[in-house]
Amino acid sequence: MKPPACVRAAAALGLSCRGCLRFGGFSSWRRQMSRWNDQENCCPQPPQEAPRILITGGLGQLGVGLAQMLRKQYGTDNVILSDIKKPSPDVYKSGPFVYADVLDYKLLRELIVNNRITWLVHYSALLSAVGEANVALARKINITGLHNVLDLALENCLRLFVPSTIGAFGPSSPRDPAPDLCVQRPRTIYGVSKVHGELMGEYLHHKYGLDFRCLRYPGVISVNTTPGGGTTDYAVQIFHDALSTGHHECYLRPETRLPMMHIADCHRATVEFMQAPECQLTLRTYNIAAMSFTPEEVAQEIRKHLPHLKVTYNPDVVRQSIAFLTASSPFIAH
Repeated sequence: MKPPACVRAAAALGLSCRGCLRFGGFSSWRRQMSRWNDQENCCPQPPQEAPRILITGGLGQLGVGLAQMLRKQYGTDNVILSDIKKPSPDVYKSGPFVYADVLDYKLLRELIVNNRITWLVHYSALLSAVGEANVALARKINITGLHNVLDLALENCLRLFVPSTIGAFGPSSPRDPAPDLCVQRPRTIYGVSKVHGELMGEYLHHKYGLDFRCLRYPGVISVNTTPGGGTTDYAVQIFHDALSTGHHECYLRPETRLPMMHIADCHRATVEFMQAPECQLTLRTYNIAAMSFTPEEVAQEIRKHLPHLKVTYNPDVVRQSIAFLTASSPFIAH
C-alpha cells in the first residue's frame, strides 16, 4: 500500500518535527492548551481555508454539542453531522445533516469527497453495556467501522479524531495517576475495540503520516441527550429522574466511584486538541480527567436542590462488573 500523495510529498521535503507534551489531568490540560494558543506554531504553513468537518454518530451524546461549538468557529456550512437515525427538527434546521452508515465504505467515501472534508470526528460506537449485550454488533461497528474511517482518512489526508475511553484500562493498569502509555488489558469488547483503535491510529501515523488524534474520555455528564448505554450513564439519568419522577433506581452500588467530566469541558478539550499544531504532539492518545464521584455522592448533591429525591440501588451484574474494572482505572483520585 502506497502512502497518499500528501504524505509522500512531506516525506520528500523532510517535513517532520516533534514537540513536548504531557497531561496529568484537566488542570494541566488547560495550561498546556494556553501555551499552545500563545506560542508560535512550530510547523509554519501557508494560510488555509476553514476546515470542512464531518462528525459520524452525530446524534449520540456528544455530536450535536460539538457541532454547535465548531460551527461558531468555522461556520455552519463547514460542519456536517451524520448518523443512521432521523434527526429532530431542531438539529435538522441547525446545520447540514446527512445519512451515513460507517459500515458503508462507498457512501462514506462519497460524503468525504463530495463535501471536501478535511477533519473527521468519529463518534460512531456501541458503548460498554450495550456492547456486552451484543458483542458481534459491537465488533462490526467499533472495529470494522473504524477501519473504514481509518482507510478513508489516510486516503484523503484527513485530520482524524477518534475518542477512546477509561474502559480501555483494566485491573492491571497502574494508578494515581496512570501514564499515557501503560498496560491496559481491558475486559469488555468496548474497551478492547478502543485499545485496537488507539494502536491502529498510532501505527498508521508512524507508518504513513496519518494525523490521528485520540483522547481517553471519562464518563460525560450532559442534559440534552438521553443515555446511550454506557456504564457511567446513571450520572445523566439521575438528573432526569430527579426532575421527572423524584425517584431514581441505580444499577450500580452506592459506593461505586467513577471518573466523570461535564460535556462543556469535554467539547472544549476536543476542539482545542484538534486545533493544536501536530508538531507539538508527542503521542497520538492522551488521558483526560476532571472529577470522580459515587452514585450516593451525586444523589446527596442533588438533594440540596431537590430534597425529596429518592434513590434505590439495584445493581446490574454486567454494569457493576464493568464499573469494577473501570473503578480500578487510573483516572480516579483517591
